[in-house]
Amino acid sequence: MLKHLLTAATISAVSVAALPAAAQDTITLRATANSNENDEDYDGLIVFKDYVEAASNGAIEVELFIGTQLCSTGAECLEGVSEGSIDIYISTSGGAAGIFPYVQVLDLPYLMANDRVAEHVLQGDFVRTMRDMALEDSGDTIRLMTIGNTGGWRNFANTQRRIQTPEDMEGLKIRTVVADLPQELVRALGASPTPIPWPELFTSFQTGVVDGSKNGITDIMGMKFPDAGLQYITLDGHAYMGALWWMNNEKFLSMDEANRRVVMDGFYALQQATFAAPKRNSIQAYAEFVEGGGDIYVPTPEEKAMFAEAAAPVQDWFRENVDGGDRILDAMIAAVDEAEAELGAAYEADLQ
Repeated sequence: MLKHLLTAATISAVSVAALPAAAQDTITLRATANSNENDEDYDGLIVFKDYVEAASNGAIEVELFIGTQLCSTGAECLEGVSEGSIDIYISTSGGAAGIFPYVQVLDLPYLMANDRVAEHVLQGDFVRTMRDMALEDSGDTIRLMTIGNTGGWRNFANTQRRIQTPEDMEGLKIRTVVADLPQELVRALGASPTPIPWPELFTSFQTGVVDGSKNGITDIMGMKFPDAGLQYITLDGHAYMGALWWMNNEKFLSMDEANRRVVMDGFYALQQATFAAPKRNSIQAYAEFVEGGGDIYVPTPEEKAMFAEAAAPVQDWFRENVDGGDRILDAMIAAVDEAEAELGAAYEADLQ
């Protein structure tokens, strides 16, 4: 009997040894985005999948789940990442704020002046600081891999009038999400924050429940808000629409160093794709907005400074009311200062 068992075990071992290495060792990464195939998040995942599978010679396979196949809310999806049923997930700052409140630093107004500053900040130590904080708070289960973009910049848009200065915000009812920080911003600028669920916003514009919102142009046009009366956009660029890409930390650390490097390089490629997509997609969106009779206003540097000054108390509120607010805001300010110094030196060298 023992001889038969040993023989069977030997045959089984030989059979396993004869399998191709890829069949034994393939690492499968389950990645999800609660969006659709027309979204920047999907573009990023396609780039990530293509890079990682090719660069690993097939040792890593990426499965994509777009929409709500695996989870439907930020809290639910991040719980899946923590438990390991989901390997990779992308959230907005609002989607992750219930678990990691300090990620709302990305929503603080007028901290980053433009794409060059934002992209510099989001490729440096600021992200590593946020990663460390998230690992600490999740018991080393949820790892922040990178921060990309999901829709460009938030700008104020409304149905009533052109907004050139904070005074023009007076009396407007501005839609916000159900979160304290965006409501504090709207109040600081003299308007009235009105939390409205996203699916109800079109009708809310039509009926006058709200007068305006703070969104990117691709979201505005994708939801056909001009048809509901949204005709004025002020390109104040008060917040960069950051996309936070999370990964199960155990899954990441279980890979050998070569594959971890491939995954990190894949997230870099993903980040670059999401940086680029909103720039390209916004061209047609702005053109269609103007063709439909929309008014676009770009504040002067002096007017932009007025908005920033009016919104400055929001930073104090963040420090006082958000756990980890001091640490992450200090990291953000330091990163912005470094970016502006480096870009200033580059301008000085390149403009001669």
